[in-house]
Amino acid sequence: MRIEDKLFLNRYRTDEENPHLKIINMEICKKCKNRPCINCCPAGVYEWDGESMEVKFEGCLECGTCRIVCPYQNIEWKYPKGNYGILYKFG
Repeated sequence: MRIEDKLFLNRYRTDEENPHLKIINMEICKKCKNRPCINCCPAGVYEWDGESMEVKFEGCLECGTCRIVCPYQNIEWKYPKGNYGILYKFG
């Protein structure tokens, strides 16, 4: 089974008003050369469009890797509020 197929089995309940992930300062992302958050996120939450970083927090696996690999500590990450976030179907 491909990883994309396994990710499809997960269910998410997103809190659109209070996203648990956000970029603190977009200007810092513009200066970041490698943007490791894009390559390290297993869910592909981060996407650079050439001008800004798009954060698709709705698919976040809540692993916290992005905040660890960001060399500028420019990602605000917190667990979603109760009843929100990912629901793993098969571990």
